[in-house]
Amino acid sequence: MAASDLQMVAHFALLSRILAVFFQMVFNSLIPDHNADAFRMPRLNSPSNGDALLDILFGGFSRWDAQHFLFIAEYGYIYEQNFAFLPLFPVILRAVAETLLGPLQPWLCLHSRLLLASTLLNTVIFVLSAVVLYQLSAAVLQDRRLAALSSLLFCLNPASVFMSAAYSESIFMLLSFSGMLHLEKARPLTSCALFALSTAARSNGIINAGFLFHSQLKQCILYLRPELKFTGKGWHKLCLHLILRSALLVTAGSVVIILPFALFQYYGYLTFCRSAVDPALTIPPHLFQLAREKGYHLPGKDSAVPSWCHHRYPIIYSYIQDTYWNVGFMRYYQLRQLPNFLLAFPIIALGIWAAKQYVRTDPWYCIHLGLVHKKLKGEREADGKPSSGFYSHRVFVYVVHSTALLAFGVCFMHIQVITRFLASSSPVLYWFSAHLLQDKEPGHLAQDSATSSYPYTFSIIPRKPLTALLQDWRRCSLTARCVLGYFLLYWFLGLALHCNFLPWT
Repeated sequence: MAASDLQMVAHFALLSRILAVFFQMVFNSLIPDHNADAFRMPRLNSPSNGDALLDILFGGFSRWDAQHFLFIAEYGYIYEQNFAFLPLFPVILRAVAETLLGPLQPWLCLHSRLLLASTLLNTVIFVLSAVVLYQLSAAVLQDRRLAALSSLLFCLNPASVFMSAAYSESIFMLLSFSGMLHLEKARPLTSCALFALSTAARSNGIINAGFLFHSQLKQCILYLRPELKFTGKGWHKLCLHLILRSALLVTAGSVVIILPFALFQYYGYLTFCRSAVDPALTIPPHLFQLAREKGYHLPGKDSAVPSWCHHRYPIIYSYIQDTYWNVGFMRYYQLRQLPNFLLAFPIIALGIWAAKQYVRTDPWYCIHLGLVHKKLKGEREADGKPSSGFYSHRVFVYVVHSTALLAFGVCFMHIQVITRFLASSSPVLYWFSAHLLQDKEPGHLAQDSATSSYPYTFSIIPRKPLTALLQDWRRCSLTARCVLGYFLLYWFLGLALHCNFLPWT
């Protein structure tokens, strides 16, 4: 019933986006905007009736970093801090606004069309991401029931508001999950291309190269170990061929994955360090005025060369994170940031719990980096990892990936960003949460679309398996109520706070 599951997941994903738009509009109308010290786009002309209506409908999705993405899509990379945001998402926004939404130009200004484009684009991308996550989950977990539940939880994920706002999380997530799926299907070249595109959307796409490295290393070991009993000349040729092929693929693939980020840094270097842009020709006067008022750094021969241009490795991205956002090792550990640590605590706890439980299930397999099964050493199959579910051997590299992101986020990032950082980068959050629900509530989840003999039928809200838990909330275990409560609370809380410039970034 995989097709039935896909229909259910796609339907629920679309429903969650429609509800997100609705509640965003309600919260944005009822709650006054906070006067946050954040970048805001200058608005020159009085908005038309169409612009005013669009702001009522979708204005809550243009807060915080969305202002940067919309600004870049409209004007390009003008201010130094704009280079903290990679170009793939703004480029696609501009293309959609100028082509598909071009006929709306008499009623909507470019800014409004960009905002509309971001909402429509992220809605489509989110639905596709839910479908791809189901396919990835089915391939890795080998359990359609758990895959369906994971995908339904994804539709209510704690970082939901960022999946509809003018942020790059959705497109990064789709590209990353698609790259993982193609790697599971033994299509490394397609996977590299998708991972490279994800790096053009967000810088943490670089770490996706680890999936390629691990898959090739594991493939070499799996191919070579059965041949260890042979000592003829043919074995040495096979060994050399496999090692060289894998080394070449990993090297070339890693270069391809890193290349978009590297080229973007080079563009920043040319812009600010080599004065390759003439501001008099490309920057509108009102943006010059805004730069003078706010102290923003502009490129050009008349501007001072930034200090980062003289660094041994002149990388504008790391300079901006350090200077503008004060990102660095343990810099966010201040008493006044305690509320943000409390907001990030649930996803940190889930991430640590998932890694701990996975390692405890089979420490031997984890010590050997998920490369060798016990059965290859003559031990029984039952002694190793189960063949399906969250504790299967295929999940190892994803747990390592999630744990590495979590460790980096806890040590270096603004702590409140970890929620959307992990929710858009790793499927482990959804797999482990679904595993907990399935483990603690086997009665409620005994029958669902993955095992039912009846096809999925369209209804306003899918009845199984997630809504069965919500309907019997009081009879659920404490663990199930905590997991569902976390997902639902943050789904609503994010919309209420983020859409009014309140601290939910």
